[in-house]
Amino acid sequence: MTQANPAKPLLAVTLGDVAGIGPEITAKMLMNHQALREKARLFVVGDADSLANAVRGLGGDPAIVRRIDKPEQAGNAPGTIEVLQAGPSLGEVPLGRISAAAGDGSVRFVTTACALAREGRIDGIVTAPLNKAAMHAAGHKWPGHTELLAHEFGVKTFSLVLSAGDLYIFHATTHVSLRQAIEDVTPARMRAVLRLAGAFAKALGRSDQPVAVAGLNPHAGENGIFGHEDAEILAPAVAEANAAGILAAGPIPADALFPQAVRGKWQFVVACYHDQGHAPFKSVYGDDGVNITVGLPVVRVSVDHGTAFDIAGKGIAREDSLVLAAERAAHLAPGWNHVWETARAQTGG
Repeated sequence: MTQANPAKPLLAVTLGDVAGIGPEITAKMLMNHQALREKARLFVVGDADSLANAVRGLGGDPAIVRRIDKPEQAGNAPGTIEVLQAGPSLGEVPLGRISAAAGDGSVRFVTTACALAREGRIDGIVTAPLNKAAMHAAGHKWPGHTELLAHEFGVKTFSLVLSAGDLYIFHATTHVSLRQAIEDVTPARMRAVLRLAGAFAKALGRSDQPVAVAGLNPHAGENGIFGHEDAEILAPAVAEANAAGILAAGPIPADALFPQAVRGKWQFVVACYHDQGHAPFKSVYGDDGVNITVGLPVVRVSVDHGTAFDIAGKGIAREDSLVLAAERAAHLAPGWNHVWETARAQTGG
């Protein structure tokens, strides 16, 4: 927590790719959800002109977009959008197209927020979506937000976690090919993600809840008929976690585990690869979920959708996931240091 206002965490909202729906959903959140300001102080790290364009497109007065020079100036007044300008204006970037300028800006917004967090000037980061192709066009070859954030904070043990309600889905691998994901499901990685999930559960006061591991192969390998990774990699990692005092179960066939998790049997789940966790989660929760990065020294929560170039600038983008992300960040921020210290103690940082 910053010392300026210990009652409300100070959250930086990064604008994402300005050619997508980031400016629109950010404007909608700050214009229409005043109850958020009772939970947190919010300001934007991004581009004031892109936000003014979004406000104008929504029929609002662009004068509500106000620039600030430092986060401590954020007044959090209802009906205002306060922006810490990060770099040159991107107001002329065309909507709905991949743009290197927008990609470069999206990375700059994140790195600026990370620098503020490292300095202890903000309590959390909320991220609107960036576009990986645009980011790569600008020369930033990160697979996604999560890996960029981990680099900025210098951490090696981290996990993308999808969350809705009391369900948290950790990912052993994320933005790599399926072939690469299978290779990356190593004993070391599974041990690390189980320790991370166990530390997170402990920090939330739920260490009595087991971490359920989804099988990598169909039927969790079916006793070696459909592959040996479940028996040779996942099962030993689960046994080792239990021996270390982390409640864990599995591997459990994914087609059985995820329906059970949705019905409340499991609160903490480990998916082995991106789509194994993302596909069922988005099918059930849609915009009602968020993306948390566990393993960072500061809370970071993001929308669980992309830049939606096809509807950028049309005024129809839903801000629901961004609002949930801000709410979840506000909820987690006061106790995040405990999450970080517990995770660092369990995983070695």
